[in-house]
Amino acid sequence: MKALVVGNGGREHALAWKLLQSEKVQEVFCVPGNGGTAQLDGCRNIAMSSLDFEGIARLSLVNNVGLIVIGPEVPLAAGMTDYLQNEGLKVFGPNRAGAQIESSKAWAKALMVEAGIPTAASQVFTSLEPAIAYVKDQGAPIVIKADGLAAGKGVTVAATVEEAIASLKDIFGGKFGDAGQQVVIEDCLVGQEASVLAVTDGLSIRPLLAAQDHKRIGEGDTGPNTGGMGAYAPAPVVTDALLDRIQRDILEPAIAALRQRGIDYRGVLYAGLMITPGGDPWVIEFNCRFGDPETQVILPLLETPLDQVLLACVEQRLAQLPPFTWTPGVATCVVAASGGYPDKFTKGHEITGLAAAEDSGAIVFHAGTRQQKGVPVTDGGRVLGVTAMGDTFQAAIAQTYAALDCIQFDGLYARRDIGHQMQAH
Repeated sequence: MKALVVGNGGREHALAWKLLQSEKVQEVFCVPGNGGTAQLDGCRNIAMSSLDFEGIARLSLVNNVGLIVIGPEVPLAAGMTDYLQNEGLKVFGPNRAGAQIESSKAWAKALMVEAGIPTAASQVFTSLEPAIAYVKDQGAPIVIKADGLAAGKGVTVAATVEEAIASLKDIFGGKFGDAGQQVVIEDCLVGQEASVLAVTDGLSIRPLLAAQDHKRIGEGDTGPNTGGMGAYAPAPVVTDALLDRIQRDILEPAIAALRQRGIDYRGVLYAGLMITPGGDPWVIEFNCRFGDPETQVILPLLETPLDQVLLACVEQRLAQLPPFTWTPGVATCVVAASGGYPDKFTKGHEITGLAAAEDSGAIVFHAGTRQQKGVPVTDGGRVLGVTAMGDTFQAAIAQTYAALDCIQFDGLYARRDIGHQMQAH
């Protein structure tokens, strides 16, 4: 079988890498791919926009592609799945109606309330003054969210009323464009965050290993939110008993609520959770795709061939699949970012030390990179995801940082405390 992966980040490199491990997958096309997928045996980058619906359909039909996996949320929200399905292609990723669970936080909140899913109390605003009045009335800490897609940067957990008001002025002032036409303001939940990515065929739903991401740019979880600076899996905070509860109280009600709305949701449902000090899971947000960098720690531990899992979802036979099998142990990933990210940064810096990092036993997933005359150079904010596995968190984290220390490019920035929650374990 030939597969096609849409996107150019670390998540897409991990998806292509994992698909190629299956004996049934001969070739993977990446549209447009990155400097890492360009070097992957059996992978071919196609210089085409990840929003070129017609081009991707034509490429898939001409090459007899048996599975299309859409990585990023933007093409999903734009309706790529609907278009490709109309061309008779098999697509893993929800249709436009289903992708609203990520593309509109207000829509997702309404769905959660309707389904009885535990989530923070919230209000939706379409103009600045009533939003400011609400914040002043509620006090801080409080959470401000741009309603639409903002690449993981549209959320502010405001410690003070002043910070909340500044965030509201940014959003309504156009910082996130159309994504900021509505704002969701919600109560601040306290606890440990965890990510549970589940695969679904629209009828049944199965969680993958729980992971923990590190969203803030600074060590000690400080500074602005990013797309994610590192992750580890499985997350000890999500016990087997808690995962059963998440399945029963969150994942299954969400799929049932989507079905009630007439939405046939086949893809990943990613629950961003807050686990309270009392051990209760609350939904912070839902996403409609694989997480990045969570995918870079979950897929290396997955033993079940990925194509089997994704095709079972596409063909609506997930319930017939045997339980997923996993490699024992843990995986950790640290993101090497461009200096200045998530704000302004420069591109085009040569990257060295990748072979040494991989020789040390790590897997280096490329994100913001491209090949320039056969040399990898930086081409984005999050440049690389360095992943390593081990029997313990200490071993995996040590190996990840040892590999990271082999890599150099101008302005390289990485958090040195990924997995700090685990140091006690």
